[in-house]
Amino acid sequence: MYRSLSFCILILLIASCKNKTEEVASKEVKPPNVILIFTDDQGYQDVGVFGADDIYTPHLDRMAREGIKLSSFYAAQAVCSASRAGLLTGCYPNRIGIHNAFMPDSKIGLHPSETTIAEMLKKNGYNTGIFGKWHLGDHPDFLPTKHGFDEYFGIPYSNDMWPFHPQQGPLFNFGPLPLYENENVVDTLTNQSQLTTQITQRSVDFINRNKDRPFFLYVPHPQPHVPLFVSDKFRGKSGRGLYGDVIMEIDWSVGQILNALKANNLDENTIVIFTSDNGPWLSYGNHAGSALPFREGKGTAWEGGHREPFIIRYPKGLKGGRNIDTPVMAIDILPTLAEITGSELPEIVIDGKSVWKLLSGDRKESPQEAYYFYYRVNELHGVRYGKWKLYFPHNYRTMEGQQPGKDGLSGNYVHLDLKEIELYNLSEDLGETANVAAEYPEVVEKIKRLADSMRKKLGDSLKEIEGTENRLAGTIE
Repeated sequence: MYRSLSFCILILLIASCKNKTEEVASKEVKPPNVILIFTDDQGYQDVGVFGADDIYTPHLDRMAREGIKLSSFYAAQAVCSASRAGLLTGCYPNRIGIHNAFMPDSKIGLHPSETTIAEMLKKNGYNTGIFGKWHLGDHPDFLPTKHGFDEYFGIPYSNDMWPFHPQQGPLFNFGPLPLYENENVVDTLTNQSQLTTQITQRSVDFINRNKDRPFFLYVPHPQPHVPLFVSDKFRGKSGRGLYGDVIMEIDWSVGQILNALKANNLDENTIVIFTSDNGPWLSYGNHAGSALPFREGKGTAWEGGHREPFIIRYPKGLKGGRNIDTPVMAIDILPTLAEITGSELPEIVIDGKSVWKLLSGDRKESPQEAYYFYYRVNELHGVRYGKWKLYFPHNYRTMEGQQPGKDGLSGNYVHLDLKEIELYNLSEDLGETANVAAEYPEVVEKIKRLADSMRKKLGDSLKEIEGTENRLAGTIE
């Protein structure tokens, strides 16, 4: 009897140890959660740790102290839809047929064959959600739920594409701004002052509901794109007027998300990324952000159009409190997340490369030899190569010498022709003020060869070159 009892106890002990071992192993191998916070038209100098002394951003500043700040991070293109396409697919937008910003009722969108970060992670067992602005096609066939997202709450395109914009005219003569819940319009907005709060509440709820399995949360805020809206809890709080108030509310939103992670014991094993889609819309004056110390803003290939604030925090995997000035582009985010999470890369060709070794400190050089700055419909305007930035002749817009807009009304750009190749040494000249092309002909020739190689792949309409690797956007008959 005693022998049988001892044997039963031994079996129970073994089973208990096995269960505990399996439980510990399960916890150890759980891949990290991923949160990607993506603002709209935010300038490089619109965050405290990136130089803002008139906007209080304590949560983003804490993220930078506990994580890594990238000071040479580039958006994939300096305009809404194209930038988002590059971020989510790891491709130069022109590779996948996405150019400029889609208007409402657009007949094109992100092609179903393209793999988004959401689709990649979903195949690896992640729950996926997007709360905010989509802008990659508003037809039902192109909505986020068709591109790997389990849940969607937000607006399908930019927040100025509605009938209440102060600058009325043909460009803004659209119907009411729809608010989506998954694939259904659940409201039409006549005021957006609570939208940042609603997006934040949905994001926190998503974290709470998915605390027991890996998740990907994409939070593409519609703000600070004009028209600016802020809730009463932040109105008048900043030193930079309404624009600064909006940034403070976005910072609050980041804080709410970080607090939700802490409350659910997910803090250590969650990757949180914060960045923006392109530089500030400078024609809006006091309703635009600041790209200083860089030149120009949204809609240009100059540094102010592409260089963005970027912070990544991942306590379990990355040593914090560091700044990395090596160039990185939004196209590199997808392959980096693939490496960290052990997910399979898309089967079709992408342009991004993993920068995990750069972030972890195992290497200092970029895995990319160069980055290419396209705009409009496949125009190659510039190339970043090491410390150098070269621009090819092209037409660009500027507010230089113009009266800026004010309080929600836009000023007028002038358009200038860059007639010769220009070269800048960004390690010494962040503002791109001294063209040194004549002094470094060998650098110019090297970058020209790199550009010619890329033109063969993706084309360049400025030179009437068609690429051999371009893919089509999705279309609706």
